[in-house]
Amino acid sequence: MPAAQQPEWPDREALAEAVAELGLAPSLVLPEECDTLRDRLATVARGEAVVLQGGDCAETFDGAREEQIDAKFRTLNQMAAVVAEAAVMPVVTIGRMAGQYAKPRSHAHETRDGVTLPAYRGDLVNASAFTPESRTPQPGRLARAHRVSATTLNLLRALAAHSRTEFWTSHEALVLEYEHALTRGTPSGPYNLSAHTVWVGERTRRPGDAHIDYVARIRNPIAVKVGPTTTPDDALALVDRLDPEREPGRLTFVARMGADAVRDVLPDLVAKVTAAGSPVVWVCDPMHGNTFLADGGFKTRRLDVIVDELRGFFEVHRALGTHPGGVHTELTGDQVTECLGGTYPVTPADLPTRYETACDPRLNRGQSLDLARALADLYAEHQLSRR
Repeated sequence: MPAAQQPEWPDREALAEAVAELGLAPSLVLPEECDTLRDRLATVARGEAVVLQGGDCAETFDGAREEQIDAKFRTLNQMAAVVAEAAVMPVVTIGRMAGQYAKPRSHAHETRDGVTLPAYRGDLVNASAFTPESRTPQPGRLARAHRVSATTLNLLRALAAHSRTEFWTSHEALVLEYEHALTRGTPSGPYNLSAHTVWVGERTRRPGDAHIDYVARIRNPIAVKVGPTTTPDDALALVDRLDPEREPGRLTFVARMGADAVRDVLPDLVAKVTAAGSPVVWVCDPMHGNTFLADGGFKTRRLDVIVDELRGFFEVHRALGTHPGGVHTELTGDQVTECLGGTYPVTPADLPTRYETACDPRLNRGQSLDLARALADLYAEHQLSRR
């Protein structure tokens, strides 16, 4: 099957050895945990809970340090507490953590000063330094990603136990060699045991392609990102392929429309999917459709525009009488300067100060809590409108 966004591995023999090693590696999560998350997401599908999903755009191996993991965990839990109080519903907290090491790219290659090299595709594949050695895909990184994910997950489990909270992990199911190698057969069927839930991105969601075929076969709860070019027929084809039994909690659609398009495109998708009887969880990704290039060449996003897309998402669901299931964001617990705005505003002049992302710009801790407060206000309004 066609498989978009795959690395061009130069050493196929080394790749086969790396995949074989992964196939013998311990599972990172348990099937029973994935089933429990599916049950939690079923409550979201019924309008009885909310999803809060967030973390790095692209995790890095060097970033798997205790203080950074702890900061992201605490930021997400603080956001969840703010939202839960306003929504008067439990929050299902999912980290883009312990596995978000691969990224799709708009271009397969990058050119600087007349030199063209493969694009950086995340630490799972290659390194970010602009040298031929760093940018060559290295199969040995697959096993390292598993080890670093295990270390991250161990700390997350300890933090969750200490705080008496549930915390789930997720990443984009992008590099298929990695995902297949960590898929395990069970009496209930195959599970991807590298994370509790995985998603397919906007660039790899065609129903006849390998990524959709893969997630159709696993028992994990799964998600698909849908952008402004998605048609109702596209969405219905994905539902039929991925959730033929119409099982609540099985499938989430993550709408990443952009603030300019969400009010125009999303209503038909939600209406047609709802009319087809699908209990899809609808979540808003207000980040990816609102990225632009600032002076100085920094990719950035404006917090007020992010909130506007979220507001449009709620307006659509309010008009249709459906449940706005939650938010999927890119954030960090550190005080980086990658997105603009906030209560303690980051200005264009501040962007170079702490622009540390491995790929796309993330909300810092203060901006993340600003977003949580905005989300809380939207849920409070939504609850009032239902009375």
